Amino acid sequence: MIWPTDRLTRFEVARLLGARSLQISLGAPILIKSSEAEASKIAKVEFKENLLPITIKRKLPSGETSVVESKKAIDMWVREHPGEF
Repeated sequence: MIWPTDRLTRFEVARLLGARSLQISLGAPILIKSSEAEASKIAKVEFKENLLPITIKRKLPSGETSVVESKKAIDMWVREHPGEF
């Protein structure tokens, strides 16, 4: 089974949040107005608001690459996991 391109795995969510937190801590522009100083909390808010400027590519077992519809996938994740944010 190949995971749908409009869904994220929990590992992809963790990777997205970690990558964005690292970007913020290294000085990347923050995409929301916030008085928060902790990069991980800012990344979570940006994720919830669907503002992450990141493309998700999956390498399939066949060697092909699949591009995930990130905006739609993040929306689905936030709707399906409301208590996490």
